[in-house]
Amino acid sequence: MSRSRMVFLIVGSALIVTGLAQSKKLLKVFRPNAEAAMNRVESPVAPIQEAKTLRLTEQARKNLGLVSKPAKPQDYWRTIEVPGEIVDRPGYSDRGVTSPAVGIVTEVHAFPGDTVRPGDRLFTLRLFSEYLQNTQAELFKTTREIQLITEQRARLEGLVKAGSIPESRLIELDSQLRRQTALIQSFQQDLLTRGLNPDQIKSVTEGMFVSSIEVVAPPAIQQPVDNADIQPMAFRMTEDSDNDLAFEVQELNVELGQQVQAGQLLSTLANHHSLLIEGHAFKREASSLARAAENGWPITCSFAEDDQTDWPPFDQTLEIRHLANSVDSETRTFGFFISLRNQSRAYEKDHNSFVVWRFRPGQRVRLQVPVEQLKDVLVLPSAAIVREGPEAWVFQQNGDLFNRLPVHVLHEDRLRTVLANDGSVKAGLYLAQSAAASLNRVLKAQAASGLRADVHVHADGTVHASH
Repeated sequence: MSRSRMVFLIVGSALIVTGLAQSKKLLKVFRPNAEAAMNRVESPVAPIQEAKTLRLTEQARKNLGLVSKPAKPQDYWRTIEVPGEIVDRPGYSDRGVTSPAVGIVTEVHAFPGDTVRPGDRLFTLRLFSEYLQNTQAELFKTTREIQLITEQRARLEGLVKAGSIPESRLIELDSQLRRQTALIQSFQQDLLTRGLNPDQIKSVTEGMFVSSIEVVAPPAIQQPVDNADIQPMAFRMTEDSDNDLAFEVQELNVELGQQVQAGQLLSTLANHHSLLIEGHAFKREASSLARAAENGWPITCSFAEDDQTDWPPFDQTLEIRHLANSVDSETRTFGFFISLRNQSRAYEKDHNSFVVWRFRPGQRVRLQVPVEQLKDVLVLPSAAIVREGPEAWVFQQNGDLFNRLPVHVLHEDRLRTVLANDGSVKAGLYLAQSAAASLNRVLKAQAASGLRADVHVHADGTVHASH
């Protein structure tokens, strides 16, 4: 081997030994940082806790209209909501006035909207009935026949006592008097039913036949038992007589100069003091409604388009009176009925009395029918609950902080939500009564900002829970 090659090998070996020594030094310098980096990569990331508390300023609470009330366990009636409407009470609300005989309408005394009492004139009819004229003629003839028989009997009575004629003659005259008297009574009753009053009938017996009659308002009918003592005084003409109950002319069915037949409808009178609420339910709800009717459970009613400011408070206890036993073929619903006492007031104008009713037939209602009693539960307005999938929450107020609490919903309707009293919400905690959905959105927004509302940062940079 040449000398130059030996020198090259020695120098190369020295460089290799020097490089290994330097690499060991560098490894000692960078190994702690590499190990630390490896430890950081392999160490698990701490889970992010879901925010459950939000903070609201006093101004924000006022903007939302937030009101908090303490949770209080109570008993609650679960209800079903059923639509309905107010209807006339058959046989009590409306009265038809018919013509007692064939005639021609010569005068109309009461028009739609007018208020009339029993006995007030409604129409004047000129009689156009041959039957009625014949009845009057027969009554007059019978009356004269009785007078003749009576005079004849008076003349023969003395002769009978003297024995000139047999007593059987008087007995025959007495029999004729009884027959004629019976005929008079039948004619009088017939004329009464045709609309003639006793004075007119008396004039007929004296030979003054009646050519026109007055059709008057009918007498008041007996009120339903459940409403007999609450007739609105504004719809009475006097305070001490049930016979002075008034009617309102609801519809006029004839015109001046029109010929009418016996029994033809002339007008319709109304007195809406006693009405019915008709609910429309499906057949599957029949058992619940029947149970409510049998037990007399009170029904809650919401009246559409009802201006409560101008009327006295509505303090009636509504109960189901009866259920219909047939199903409507078009709507597939059946009706159930609730008695309703109406409220009224009267005013005077142009020397006439007019009546205004609070409730009117055709007015829509919503009925809440109780079906089950839930005991020891928490009842909140529906706006106090927020839902996300199967989860439901309420918000407990603690000063400026609102804590979101999970709850178990037992029942909810359009207005109320019923919660189980299972310890998730303790009695006495102040719960927000509205705007739960808004509070939940604020909670999510504050959580997305990176700083939870239930923590605060100290001056030294440390983070602690709010206290």
